Amino acid sequence: TVEFVRRKSAQYGPCSLRRMSVMEALELLDQLVDESDPDVDFPNSFHAFQTAEGIRRAHPDKDWFHLVGL
Repeated sequence: TVEFVRRKSAQYGPCSLRRMSVMEALELLDQLVDESDPDVDFPNSFHAFQTAEGIRRAHPDKDWFHLVGL
């Protein structure tokens, strides 16, 4: 409902639940089990680094894009 979205936006929108570095966030991501692909034997951060590196190779001049891929 619209009310649900408003509540969640107010809860998570300010990004004030937790402060952490990018590396801490990536380490936390490794604890997530992707229900759509539970048989993966490597950490989720590995995929994040692979994606960022692929974007860096394809678009070396767009550093903002590397971060988005990560």
